[in-house]
Amino acid sequence: MTQRTAIVTGAGRGFGRALTAALAGSDRIVVACGRDPARLRAATDGLPGVLALAGDITDPGFRAELVAAAGDQLDLLVHNAGELGPSPLPALRHYPLDALRAVLETTVLAPLALTQLALPALRANRGAVVALSSDAAVEAYPGWGGYGSAKAALDQLVAVLGVEEPDLAVHAFDPGDMRTEMHQRAFPGEDISDRPEPETVVPALLRLLAERPASGRYRAADLTVDFAADLTVGEPA
Repeated sequence: MTQRTAIVTGAGRGFGRALTAALAGSDRIVVACGRDPARLRAATDGLPGVLALAGDITDPGFRAELVAAAGDQLDLLVHNAGELGPSPLPALRHYPLDALRAVLETTVLAPLALTQLALPALRANRGAVVALSSDAAVEAYPGWGGYGSAKAALDQLVAVLGVEEPDLAVHAFDPGDMRTEMHQRAFPGEDISDRPEPETVVPALLRLLAERPASGRYRAADLTVDFAADLTVGEPA
């Protein structure tokens, strides 16, 4: 039996790294990508069934390489890579427009372009698309206008894709605050040790994939995680 495949972007750190580790050794091959080759190699070294490809998802050639590596058995695409923008987070009245373009390119345009390339395989396998969202997409926080507007746009793309592709499970997943390098950059000099580690949030996403509810936006805080550790992930209903 041919193994199904998954693509996880931003797998070199944070939630992407934790999710890749959780999916490793399951019934699928995981194509994990990240911009920093050394970081990606350290994050994925020794993980069974993981193919690490270093590159930038804003590069059309690299996106094509990812989809080619996943092949015809692709049934899961996780858009985890994102761009925070300037740190400290600037008010919109001071927001550098070139920086905002970079945030939108990584967080909105690249995921859409990658999804477009992956759709034929995802349709054939009745697969799932997951985009990492944020409460900044739905709440107004000072300084979060650039990142939040990008995540709001991503949420809307996910919502429309879910309507246009009824045979796919298309989810925006809000993990909540986590103890990550990106979150630390958003709060330079502050102690964020009270935030949960990404590994503690991964089970909520695994349940979302396993139960395959209607396409839409889901928060980790609303998903219980009391399911068996060996639960099969992402099998079509």
